[in-house]
Amino acid sequence: MSDTQKWYIVKHKNGQCEIVPSTQLEGEEESERWGPFAYPQDAIARRVGLIRAGKCQPA
Repeated sequence: MSDTQKWYIVKHKNGQCEIVPSTQLEGEEESERWGPFAYPQDAIARRVGLIRAGKCQPA
């Protein structure tokens, strides 16, 4: 169970947030990061909340 994929929300310099798996997280240049989330659906719900709160720009 230690191989379970984790998901993160990464805010890029242009203000947009992207959901990325932990395998793609290394080398990412981000200003902020939220996570880990166990399921991509959880990360999507959190990203929507961040957009509504004005912390992220919609894509």
